[in-house]
Amino acid sequence: MEFSTQTSIDLAQINTEALAVGVFKNQVLSPAAEQIDQASQGAIRSVLESEFKGDAKTSLVLRQLPGVAAKRVVIIGLGEQKKYNAKAHAAAEATFATYAKSASIKEVTSTLASIDTPDSTITERSRASAQALGYANYKYDATLSTKDDAPSQIEQAAIWSAPTEAAAIETGLAQGKAIADGVNFTRLLADLPPNICTPTFLAQEAKKMGEQFPSLKVEVLERKQIEALKMGSFLSVAKGSDEPPVFIVIKHTPTTSSDEAPLVLVGKGLTFDSGGISLKPAASMDEMKYDMGGAASVFGTMRAVAELNLDREIIGIIASCENMPSGRANKPGDVVTSMAGKTIEVLNTDAEGRLVLCDALTYAERFNPAAVINIATLTGACIVALGDINSGLFSNNDALAEQIKEASQQTNDGVWQLPITDEYQAKLKSNFADIANIGSPGAGSITAACFLARFTEQYPWAHLDVAGTAWASGSNKGATGRPVPLLVQYLINQTA
Repeated sequence: MEFSTQTSIDLAQINTEALAVGVFKNQVLSPAAEQIDQASQGAIRSVLESEFKGDAKTSLVLRQLPGVAAKRVVIIGLGEQKKYNAKAHAAAEATFATYAKSASIKEVTSTLASIDTPDSTITERSRASAQALGYANYKYDATLSTKDDAPSQIEQAAIWSAPTEAAAIETGLAQGKAIADGVNFTRLLADLPPNICTPTFLAQEAKKMGEQFPSLKVEVLERKQIEALKMGSFLSVAKGSDEPPVFIVIKHTPTTSSDEAPLVLVGKGLTFDSGGISLKPAASMDEMKYDMGGAASVFGTMRAVAELNLDREIIGIIASCENMPSGRANKPGDVVTSMAGKTIEVLNTDAEGRLVLCDALTYAERFNPAAVINIATLTGACIVALGDINSGLFSNNDALAEQIKEASQQTNDGVWQLPITDEYQAKLKSNFADIANIGSPGAGSITAACFLARFTEQYPWAHLDVAGTAWASGSNKGATGRPVPLLVQYLINQTA
């Protein structure tokens, strides 16, 4: 999709297939809507009295208005003016994008970013516009027998603004496009079935990404190399499957040299999680293809980082395998040795994500990172605690946690911080190893984070548990692409 700015003062003369203008409840028109209303001799106000109330997430299409060059004027409901904020603006942009996509419109112009909110800048609102339009273009058809020969796509989008704001809008559009591209790549990888999206497939996709973007260097470690690193915890999960494990390292190196330590992202890459010997229930087990949602988000984030060519060394690490039951698989009661030398009692083979991540987090030490963030669909307990609204946030560093919260607020990609105190650490005691892989009953998402914290003492670290937010279930089943927006915003903030 191509994005541009539109700085014409006279909105009525803009020739576009669809022009979005905003209207609040109680018949309060945005400045852009006021312009169009005056040019069309009151066409907008006339429908407000009878057909349109201005409720949030609603729209009304007016065609061929007199005195207006746009083929369609799409009135977007903004809700109550006093409650209008960045989140409401993002919802308004999504309403417009959804309409444009459903109507097979290829070229659009939006004025919504020009409406001020108390908690966002014009750059941030432009970014939200680009994200919404980009997200609307995603459609999964990779494994459908019949595909559209010419799928409907929004191809061109312009953001209307004052000339003085054009530069700030262009920055937001570039960021939004990169985020949307990254989110949609994440969604595609996660939505692919597990017989296609295997660890080997992810390794191939990483190499393709390295070929596409000059700033990215990709290294793929296979079983013998992983064994040489003594990643016994990771390998213990992989040994139950016929699919070989891979350990992927994606390095973004900026064009300008810097003495700043790198930022590292670590993704859990279980391309299918049966639970192993501690077998999951059959119902909804198909959704365990999404257990690589953390890895997929690292792919999407690194793609966005490369597209933006951020001025900071950023490293993505993905530890990928399957967790399957077999005669070789981990058994409850087994003791394995991690790369860090810590022994782990495997009390539940379905608590495998932490066994994979702990070795990846130890590997991250070699980069002397400024900060490490791991992303994982780690615990069902996090869904119980936070549902599908917020991702769980855990951290050993208050400053890092606050930076992530700030990025969360800027992107409406919600997180909620939970504790990892010594009282919870005590729940991981084992009589037969240095640590157990599950805690005593209760606080499952917290004890999982406490487990990971044992392997992150050498650097500032945060853990995002995205078990409730990485995909949606039910009739709208599919990957969400979260928390790519949050991660990219965090990285942008660190390079500003």
